Amino acid sequence: MLRRVVVVLCLLLMSACTAVPVDAPSESPEPAEPSLSVEISRPPLTEPPVSVQTPDVAKPPAAEPDLVLATDASGDSVLLIDPADRENPVQDTIPVGAAPWDVYVAAGQAFVSTAEGVAVVDLDRRARTALIPHAHQPARVEFGEYRPGGTGIVASDDGSTVYVAVVVAGGTSVLEKIDVAAGQSIANVEVGLRPFDILLSDDGSEIYTIDHDSFSVHIVESGTFAARRIEVAPFGTEGGLASWEKPHYGAIDDDGNLLLPHQGLALAVVDPATGTVAVEEMTANSHQHGAAYTDGKLLAIGTGAFGNATGEPNLTIRDPAMGREEIVPLDRLHETVLPWTDAAGTQYALLSGGYTRDGFWPGITAVNLETLEQYEIEVSGRPQSLASTTP
Repeated sequence: MLRRVVVVLCLLLMSACTAVPVDAPSESPEPAEPSLSVEISRPPLTEPPVSVQTPDVAKPPAAEPDLVLATDASGDSVLLIDPADRENPVQDTIPVGAAPWDVYVAAGQAFVSTAEGVAVVDLDRRARTALIPHAHQPARVEFGEYRPGGTGIVASDDGSTVYVAVVVAGGTSVLEKIDVAAGQSIANVEVGLRPFDILLSDDGSEIYTIDHDSFSVHIVESGTFAARRIEVAPFGTEGGLASWEKPHYGAIDDDGNLLLPHQGLALAVVDPATGTVAVEEMTANSHQHGAAYTDGKLLAIGTGAFGNATGEPNLTIRDPAMGREEIVPLDRLHETVLPWTDAAGTQYALLSGGYTRDGFWPGITAVNLETLEQYEIEVSGRPQSLASTTP
């Protein structure tokens, strides 16, 4: 009997010692049942309660804006532009040389073809660091699409070598190879007349000149600088220099083919390896200038009714694999097109207002490639060629 009383007393003492205080946190998400049915008087607090603050959750850094360079073909500068800033898009103006035509970005530098030579721009400093003269230097500075001097330009990935097309007054245009560190042209070869645009193969082994007035593409080996010509004339060569049915700009697709839109009526697909030219139908019916390729789609600018094209200014968004096209009407004339993605990941086509003929305007049109909605930003001068600072 005595043993049973002792056990009962121990159990009561253990229960009292292990009871959970009412102000202690519970591990259960639901309120805990009290271990005893008696009320426990809480003593008054002698210190203020400790305030526990939840630490701020670190926010991811804001995405850096993808800035764009535009050549002012009527002046002597390139414009540094934030296309997302619709009120004040021009972030800086960088003098480079008279009548800048094209711009290419590699290894933190921009290379600009001008009437005076190739300008080298340090993008961090936002300043020209060199002006390398052409081997075929113009006798005087001129402006406009017929001016002598540099036109299309590309560079090696490391920025050590630049390739620039140079229009020679009264002669055949040339492609020059420039050693940037040495600051001079180290090789050149004749190509076609007035190469508006040049392209670089993905592996850097070949340069392609788009010879506007020669109905041709020249394929130049970057090592030997040997060149071969491919005629590209889906509508024939009748009319010669007076013809409108000529190549202007081009793009390279995922298979390494050159895509050259003509008049919004024909797409010339050039295989550089074999030299064959296949022609596919297009539907924009608009004299085409700038072209670019992005995410499996060809973008091409139509400038309106010229030659055998009778339609209005527009933008073609073409899926070459499926042969489907979307045609986006435009209210203004444009020269080149650049794929651009904003900080939210929305893809746009940026269209430069610096059309090479009458009708240019000081601005850029942005076309949302998903909704096809458009907006314009105002810049100065004649923005002709565009390049992203983060290619």
